[in-house]
Amino acid sequence: MKIKRVVFSAGASAFYFDDQKAIKGGAGHDGFVYTGVPVTSGFRRIREPGQSVSVLLELENGAVASGDCAAVQYSGAGGRDPLFLAEVFIPFLEKHVKPKLEGREVDSFRGLAAEFEALTVDGKRLHTAIRYGLSQALLDARAVATNRLKCQVVCEEYGLPVSAEPVRIFGQCGDSRYENVDKMILKRVDALPHGLINNIEEKLGRDGGKLREYVRWLRDRVNALRMDEGYRPTLHIDVYGTIGDLLGNDAAKVAGYIASLGGETGGLELYIEGPVDMGGREAQIEKLGAIRRELHKLGSPVKTVADEWCNTLEDIRLFTDAKCCEMVQVKTPDLGGIQETVEAVLYCQKHGMEAYQGGTCNETDVSARACVHAAMATRPRLILAKPGMGFDEGFCIVNNEMRRIMAVLGK
Repeated sequence: MKIKRVVFSAGASAFYFDDQKAIKGGAGHDGFVYTGVPVTSGFRRIREPGQSVSVLLELENGAVASGDCAAVQYSGAGGRDPLFLAEVFIPFLEKHVKPKLEGREVDSFRGLAAEFEALTVDGKRLHTAIRYGLSQALLDARAVATNRLKCQVVCEEYGLPVSAEPVRIFGQCGDSRYENVDKMILKRVDALPHGLINNIEEKLGRDGGKLREYVRWLRDRVNALRMDEGYRPTLHIDVYGTIGDLLGNDAAKVAGYIASLGGETGGLELYIEGPVDMGGREAQIEKLGAIRRELHKLGSPVKTVADEWCNTLEDIRLFTDAKCCEMVQVKTPDLGGIQETVEAVLYCQKHGMEAYQGGTCNETDVSARACVHAAMATRPRLILAKPGMGFDEGFCIVNNEMRRIMAVLGK
């Protein structure tokens, strides 16, 4: 089956691009927007509307396969590619990508995706968002051409067993960290709440007290709202390096504080994502490893998760090999092609690292559903409910796609 025609369409993502450095630096609020001057290159304001580009592949039989190019909320931070703007990249796609797609035989998702993953223009690889959306469309095209589910294509091409068992879902609350938690508990989400602890003054507290009180509230809220004792969600909180910022990135102090949070959970499992941000990959690996060793000395069961500076497949392999944490986030748009997500999860599993197939609130329904198929094939520890920050919408998209796959495979 050949690709007859390629079309690109500008679209909106489900959230916004935020200048993380400005926010961590103390940017103020004015309603939904932030006040102050952006500091990350490419930003015209601290919060900008998210954008996407749909890649539409018309096949010989008239069917149209699709994928959405999208980039993370905190674009330009932590070693990531810059803002992804449709008006900039659609002309680029028309010139450099479209001619290489039209007329191509869709004979292998993995092979085609790898080819475009390695493609360079003027010595530079394609923006991660382009590789992400293009690979989704190629996976969809292969599935359409062979009358199979996308997860079945991944399983076949990577030699994986096909399973109808669900993958645990992780809900993110955004700044509505109380009301959205109630929604998560009512819908029995497996892990919660993410928390968005990205500012010391407002969310962590100058003595760490605000986050401590929040953990206590989470514990009490789960106990108050759950319908049965068997519902014991994992608490997973992303702190964006603010604990390290508060405590001078001292591994022993950071570990001591994290361990103390573990004592507030009432026995619920606790993961802390991004306890420090050291400004570079090697320093991040070293400091996370030191924190993990200190936690083990304390006998703490709290687990740490790598996020910042763990962006690419190469990064994930290095963090995993160093055993500097218990879990890595496979942040799907940051890896580029979705085949890189598949390979990252499989590498983690092979080497004893828990994999959280994450992503960003700033994706689309199309990219989120494609990620469900990758997860159903590779079986990561968690998959993020996305896109958006309202929880319900992302949970609906991810959960329902997963249930549809399970229903088909279970017959």
